Amino acid sequence: MSAPLLSVDGISKSFRGLKAVTRASLTVPRGGIVSLIGPNGAGKTTCFNMIAGVFKPDEGSITLEGRRLDGLRPDQICHAGVGRTFQLVKPFKELTALENVTVGALRTEPDARKASKAAEAVLDQLGMLDKRNQPAAQLTLPERKRLEVARALATKPTILLLDEVMAGLRPTEINQMVTVFRELNRKHGLTILLIEHVMRAVMALSQQVVVLHHGEVIARGEPEAVVRDPAVLECYLGEEAAV
Repeated sequence: MSAPLLSVDGISKSFRGLKAVTRASLTVPRGGIVSLIGPNGAGKTTCFNMIAGVFKPDEGSITLEGRRLDGLRPDQICHAGVGRTFQLVKPFKELTALENVTVGALRTEPDARKASKAAEAVLDQLGMLDKRNQPAAQLTLPERKRLEVARALATKPTILLLDEVMAGLRPTEINQMVTVFRELNRKHGLTILLIEHVMRAVMALSQQVVVLHHGEVIARGEPEAVVRDPAVLECYLGEEAAV
């Protein structure tokens, strides 16, 4: 693997005295796919929120291509090259799919017509061009998930953070999403950090897996090794293996 694109070094976060994340560290190499897994409440989304600027870490540092991100606002971090999706997809319901993605494209293309063209290209990339004029409120859950990814991709991120984008999808829909992300990574060199409970997708996509439990990293390494780790089996995969 190449040198880290994203480095998260010893970040912690507490809420009213409750430790959500404790000195968590991880790296994501340029062009790599890394998965962050663990039980519900392990601190995964809190880590994402610190990387994306929603929360400032109480301690530790976050760097992208050597530039410190911790302490920056979410819009500044987006401009630095971090795109993200959210667990609960919340498109602009009254806007069309194309208009939703155009909002993301306006980050790098201030001309509305050019931004719309760029948004069309992203929708085409995700197999949603035929839905471009459909209001977001009328899209199915899998389509809204893709729209969420499309809006993030339209910002032209250096690294894409995916927060449980396959939750609630059927197996065939999961396979389609895995194919999309694999192509984005292999053909376009997009670096991806994902939170995911669907282990089939994690195993198919990831070069490295990091496991959080009670806010602490308890394991990291190649997927095949991590899923055999006794600590991971005890705290997580024992209950999630059927997913």
